[in-house]
Amino acid sequence: MASELCKTISVARLEKHKNLFLNYRNLHHFPLELLKDEGLQYLERLYMKRNSLTTLPENLAQKLPNLVELYLHSNNIVVVPEAIGSLVKLQCLDLSDNALEIVCPEIGRLRALRHLRLANNQLQFLPPEVGDLKELQTLDISTNRLLTLPERLHLCLSLQYLTVDRNRLWCVPRHLCQLPSLNELSMAGNRLAFLPLDTPHPHPKVTTQTCIYHFLVEMEPVPVLTPYQVIARMMQSMLVVNEDLGRSRELQYVYVDNNIHLKGLPSYLYNKVIGCSGCGAPIQVSEVKLLSFSSGQLTVFLPAEVKAIGTEHDHVLPLQELAMRSLYHTYHSFLKDLNFLSPISLPRSLLELLHCPLGHCHRCSEPMFTIVYPKLFPLRETPMAGLHQGRTTVSFVAYCCSTQCLQTFDLLS
Repeated sequence: MASELCKTISVARLEKHKNLFLNYRNLHHFPLELLKDEGLQYLERLYMKRNSLTTLPENLAQKLPNLVELYLHSNNIVVVPEAIGSLVKLQCLDLSDNALEIVCPEIGRLRALRHLRLANNQLQFLPPEVGDLKELQTLDISTNRLLTLPERLHLCLSLQYLTVDRNRLWCVPRHLCQLPSLNELSMAGNRLAFLPLDTPHPHPKVTTQTCIYHFLVEMEPVPVLTPYQVIARMMQSMLVVNEDLGRSRELQYVYVDNNIHLKGLPSYLYNKVIGCSGCGAPIQVSEVKLLSFSSGQLTVFLPAEVKAIGTEHDHVLPLQELAMRSLYHTYHSFLKDLNFLSPISLPRSLLELLHCPLGHCHRCSEPMFTIVYPKLFPLRETPMAGLHQGRTTVSFVAYCCSTQCLQTFDLLS
């Protein structure tokens, strides 16, 4: 077997092969023949599936500098070594079905990486450096032990397919709503009780006229105003245009099957292909320590960031919500840079909300920060009921910004 392996590698070196298949070789160590002398300078694809490798050599990038695809599916690798970060041309890395417990931060140096598969391992977290993978299109981290996802994942602006099935997720960072290219999101078999209020959307577009300008120009001399009146006038004068917020055309497939605590699906999913079998199982509200909203016999849980629930009788927004909406529009339209604000001017929690609002109104796309006006539409009462044939009891939830939007929202339109 050893002589046959050496012959295979030697032929690949002499004939300058671009592909090398070393699957099912019962390898316990990385073949020294691959690393001898100058290595295989022309090799672009290396297949080493179904072996017993436990680690990778530190000089892998030096000996295989042009490697584009590396397939290590079904080995016994425990740690992704720092050396992996030196494979600067790598576009596809498959480490599924190993024993991975740690992914090193250096993986963020793989700036050409497009496909990363880490399914069926023992990962409890991902390094934040994953967010540096600007070209990443596919990320499969299903069947691990993840409790949450790194917030910097939203910086992977090319990400199209995200699979996080069969983990231990109890929430999804709302920052993921900033992924503009996401086409398929699969989170089946987790512990989710709610989904983000938004759908992935592009950054807001604004008119060249600023709200500050209109506020100052249109305001006639008046007696001294209270802070509440100033905010109200600014809200009336805002001419910012948010296009397509919460209306992503890219996101088409969402799978959240077998999240038993999940009872509500944001209304923006109504026209998507969704999988929600096994969701909405009967449980006591006290079992999940989240704010909940009830309508008749239906109850849904809301994201932890929601501080208050508005009703059709609450015509006046809380002062903090008015202030946050004013600041958001002001800095997005006038300064176009929220980094201008500092923790000295606002608490960090409010700064984070300004950078990434709780959600956008499903009726008019107005940003929301502390309060939402929810409206339930049981799935069984929609035309989609026949597709699910009683396998789920979830409802669609419209999250609105005001009583007016709450009263005029129509799911079917």
